[in-house]
Parts: sequence; structure tokens; C-alpha cells
Amino acid sequence: MTAGNNLTISDVLLAPAQGAFFYDDQLAIREGVASDGFVYKGKPRTPGFTAIRMPAEALSVGLKLSDGAIVWGDMMSVQYAGAGGRDPVFKGEAIADLTRRSVAPRLKGLPVDSFRDACAASLTGGLPLAVSYGVSQALLQAVAHAHRCTMAEIVCREFDLPIPDKGVPLYAQSGDQRQVNVDKMILRRIDVLPHGLINSREKFGPKGESFLEFATWVARRVRELGGGGYRPTLHFDVYGWIGLEIGLSPADVAAFIAKAADHVGGLQLSIESPADYGSTDLQLERYAEIVGCLRKLGSPARIAVDEYCNTLDDIERFAKARAAHAIQIKTPDVGSFVDIVQGVRHCKAHGVGAFVGGSCVETDLSARVTTHVAVATQAEMMLAKPGMGVDEGVSIVGNEQNRLLAILNTARHDKQKEDFR
Repeated sequence: MTAGNNLTISDVLLAPAQGAFFYDDQLAIREGVASDGFVYKGKPRTPGFTAIRMPAEALSVGLKLSDGAIVWGDMMSVQYAGAGGRDPVFKGEAIADLTRRSVAPRLKGLPVDSFRDACAASLTGGLPLAVSYGVSQALLQAVAHAHRCTMAEIVCREFDLPIPDKGVPLYAQSGDQRQVNVDKMILRRIDVLPHGLINSREKFGPKGESFLEFATWVARRVRELGGGGYRPTLHFDVYGWIGLEIGLSPADVAAFIAKAADHVGGLQLSIESPADYGSTDLQLERYAEIVGCLRKLGSPARIAVDEYCNTLDDIERFAKARAAHAIQIKTPDVGSFVDIVQGVRHCKAHGVGAFVGGSCVETDLSARVTTHVAVATQAEMMLAKPGMGVDEGVSIVGNEQNRLLAILNTARHDKQKEDFR
């Protein structure tokens, strides 16, 4: 790895951007509002929303370096902003004003030799997580540019990680076009599928009947289209509907999940967000009980936590308590990529799966940066993002991963030749 050439940041640029999907008011949708084509009828319930479904706004931040190069990062919220203890929905003008006033002055003149040092110097003072997320993307790319290497190699160097020699399993999400998108996932032999967007009573069904039918159909479709040897993990996000429909008792939640595992033909089943207990403390306590109940039942099914496990501190608490089999490190909710890396490390240290996720409302740029970090840390799986169309996210993340591995393999081969000499 070459020296950083004493590069500094000479200017900060801002440009309006668009996320790849829409911000949705989860509270209003959970209450059963009617849909009208692609939009929802009724008034929003979550503060900051002007409609139940709004186009995803984002903001690009560019760092002009002293050698004339410009690197970028993208800021945004997540699809269900303002729910589950998350930051409010993204407002581009307000974030741009804050960035100009409070962040740009810290960035100008900043050296970009060390990623962690640059983040520590600029991302302080309780900034919105979206700002930390976008700026840290740009800083990671700036440091990689300064050292003429990949972002993954910077992460490995600064966090004392080995250079990876293998990829990370991809997890695709279906959106509302579930049947068509499940077929796409199977034809592409995606490692983890389908998400399913089980975010309403209609999709979950009385006592979970609609969900169980869908899970059974997905497993059957895997057998029909997948061919021999293809055994993906079936990972469903149920947005708390097991708790809402079956009941909040951890024993009852676990019993339903174990029942669901019997419907998927021996494939590994993972349920994300089985219940919503309303706070981080209660979520941690009850999820740990669900894990214990599944163990007592002898069920191979796993649960993953998302809501109320947002920040690095939350991730560390859930990992230490083993209050889930896997934790979604929902990247815009964590903020700085320094914290995202540390989140994966906390999960690994406590034997909990690290799912480097994110949101459909992100951008191609944030997805590519996330790919480097997920590969460098060797997460359990990573989300194919952005968007809800399957093909786009799989193409962006999958291709970035394959290009990265080709570069890392070449770098490793070159180093081996140098060592031999």
C-alpha cells in the first residue's frame, strides 16, 4: 500500500440526489390504510411525513482533494424513517444547510491519510446519522484514493483485518411484486431470499395463515426452479406481525416461528423483526427470551433484530446478550462507517451473525461502499441494494463484490511474488 501523498480536502460540494425507492410511513401502513395503485390513501401518522409514501430524497457530498480528484458519498434516511427508534425522515434542504454550516468547515484542509482519524476529526457533535453516513462514505473513498487501493483494503489495514479471499452471501428483497421477484431470485441463485415485505395484516393473515402459505410457496418454488444443490436461506421480514397477530408472549412467538420452519421443506428459516416491543430495552429482553424458547423447542429457525437495534451501542448490547441469532446492521441507521465496521466486529466477537443491511431507498454509491465494508469484515450476509426490483441491487452489489475480489486476488498474488523474491 502506497503512502497517502499528504493529500488534503480543499473544498466540499453538495448535489441533490434521489434514493432508489420511496420513504414510507410505517405507522400508517401498519394501521391498515388502503392503497391506490402505488400510493396509499389517508393521512400520514409519523412526524415529518407529508404523505404516507414519498419519493426518497438524498444528498450527495463531494470532497475535492488537493490533487484535483473529487470523491462522493450519499446521505439519506431509511424507508421506514421515524419508526423503531430511528432518525426522522430525511429533509434535503435542512441537511444541506447543516452540512454547509457545521461539517464543511471541519472537512476543509483535513488530511486524508487515515480514514478513522478523518472521521474522528469531522463527525462529532451529535450530527444526524444521515450526515455521518454520507460523509464517511466520501472519506473512505478519499483515503482509498490517497493510498491508491480499494476501500476494502483501507478497512482491513485500519482495523487489523486479514485481506479477504472470498465473498459474502447476497440477500435480496422482493418488494410487493413477490412472486415475480422470488422467481428472479431463484433463477439468479441468490444465497438468501426473499424478504417478502410482510408489512400488513393482509399479507400476514389471520393467525399468520397468509404468511405460512407464502413461505410454503417460496420453498416449493425453490425446488421447482432451483435445481439440485441449491438450498438458499429463507429470510422473511415480518415487521412485528407475529407479535401483533399471534401475541407478544416470547413463547407464543417462538412456537409460531418453529411452526413456520416446518413449512419450508428443510431449508434454513430466518425471521426478521418477529415482534415490536416498543423500546430498545424491552426488545432486547424479549428477543433474548424468544431465542431461548426456540432453543428449548429444538427448532433450527433463527431470528434477526432490526427495529430498536440501530446505533453501535444498540448493536453491542444485543450482541453481548445474544438477543438474536443475527443483527441487521442497517447502515444508514448506524451512521459512520467506522461504527458499521465496529458493529460487525461486536457481532463476531459474541457469536452473533452480522447482517450488513441497509435500505431500498439508498443509492448505487452507498451500496458500492457498503459492499467493500461487508467484504472486508466478512459479514454473514449483505443486502443487495438499492431499490425493490431485485435485478438492480443484485447487479450493483454482486458486480462490485466480484470486481473487488478480482483486485484483491491480484494484489495477494503480487505480494506473494514479492515475498518469494
